[in-house]
Amino acid sequence: MAAVEHRPAQPRPARMVKVLDQTRCIGCHACTTACKSENSVPVGVTRTYVKSVEVGTFPQVRRSFQVTRCNQCSDAPCVAACPTAAMYQRPDGIVDFDKSICIGCKACMAACPYDAIFINPDDHSAEKCNLCAHRLEIGLEPACVSVCPTEAILVGDLRDPASKVAQIVHRTPVAVRRPEKGTQPGLFYLGAHQATLDPLAARRPDGGLYAWATQGDPSDRQLVGSGHPSHHNSSAAALLSYDVPHRAPWGWRVSLYTWTKGIAAGALAVAVVLGYLGRLSLAGPLLRYVAPSVALGLLAVTGVLLIWDLKHPRRFYLIFTRHQWRSWLVRGSLVLGIYGVLASAFLVVSVLAGLSVIPSGPADASEQVLGGLALAGAVGTACYTAFLFAQAKARDLWQSPLLPPHLALQAALAGAATLLAFVAAGVGTPASETALETVLAVAAGGHLLLVAGEVTVTHPTAHAHLAVAEMTRGRYARYFWAGVALVAVAIAAPWIGVAAVPFALVGLLAHEHAYVQAGQSVPLA
Repeated sequence: MAAVEHRPAQPRPARMVKVLDQTRCIGCHACTTACKSENSVPVGVTRTYVKSVEVGTFPQVRRSFQVTRCNQCSDAPCVAACPTAAMYQRPDGIVDFDKSICIGCKACMAACPYDAIFINPDDHSAEKCNLCAHRLEIGLEPACVSVCPTEAILVGDLRDPASKVAQIVHRTPVAVRRPEKGTQPGLFYLGAHQATLDPLAARRPDGGLYAWATQGDPSDRQLVGSGHPSHHNSSAAALLSYDVPHRAPWGWRVSLYTWTKGIAAGALAVAVVLGYLGRLSLAGPLLRYVAPSVALGLLAVTGVLLIWDLKHPRRFYLIFTRHQWRSWLVRGSLVLGIYGVLASAFLVVSVLAGLSVIPSGPADASEQVLGGLALAGAVGTACYTAFLFAQAKARDLWQSPLLPPHLALQAALAGAATLLAFVAAGVGTPASETALETVLAVAAGGHLLLVAGEVTVTHPTAHAHLAVAEMTRGRYARYFWAGVALVAVAIAAPWIGVAAVPFALVGLLAHEHAYVQAGQSVPLA
């Protein structure tokens, strides 16, 4: 009988985690200053800071602290969202970053449920706590650990039974922030008050007056203050006394991009569908020349907006040369590229057919096939943003399963309105005008029905509920209600004709801005 070879078990890689003992923290901010000094963090941004909340009512009140930083997730959403793998996970579990290949797209910021990532104002790259990996590699403790006067910060290997962090995590009740996000955080809190862990548990102080500072310019719409704006979410009375505000990652360019992309997708999609249904002439200029030209023109504008929004726009090519396929920024860029190729091919064949370079039979067959492929590309172009937004796990408002069909409906609205303007300018027939007016009215009505469902149905999380409140009653209410009122006018397109076009397009743009910005308006830290 042959002897069985026994091979020694391969040691499992380390899983470096951090334990924050809030029963020992005295709120001295030594960790914040040490981190800034060690990592050359500029003024105005932080890798780590100490949040404080006054819990109770006078005279029975005490101050609770929470050290806030990257959670070193096992299933890190920032890593999945990064298009170039600038955010990556090391074998020891530390989520680290490579500034040399960061394009500054801010997808990692939108994805992080803990608001732990920021753009460094000096080098314009994404940055966060990485457990001072450069110090750990040479046997030193992280800077914050070495300066903490009460040993409230511990770092170690969770898979080493002899390490302090493993003994605490495996034997003592500890808490993590936002466990419902499924990120499996590697940052454990010992003895932290729930009023500090939940970003909505404590209310903001009246007048925005915090213990040592105000939270920036209140007129800055991109600045997201911490705490609940109207009341607290905690069983105990809780008042936020010190925290650091954060900036919403995506501004007006992303709002505008969703609109231009919708027009690009909708113009060709609506024209092709109406052509297949016999409501547009397959050989007419609206389908052959106008629709693909509009699609290509607005695709170009969309690309410019996406590159313009990058903090490192000259590095945009890294999306294609260093792509990380899990990122929907990469997948979306591929979808846009394929759609651009299909729309170009459709336009080229149409022009050659119009010049009689290609005989009518083969030309018609080619246009039929290319039209179908372009339609699929248009639907993908319209809908992929829903998956990009869903990858932003931090933004509960965007996690709707109805978002893909809603975006397709918005594209139909935008495309029909754009084509209707060309018909009114003399391109097309009365029959095509009637068809486009009908599509515009139906799409506008469907859009408003979905919007009504979005704002009236009870949301499953407090974050989504608060985002809807910001959209309908808060800082973005004027955009939202203007969008509702203007698109409602477009329902009358069969009666008012081309006059509905500006109402539809401007109303949709206002809604896109309200929706994109409100989703980022809820505090996460």
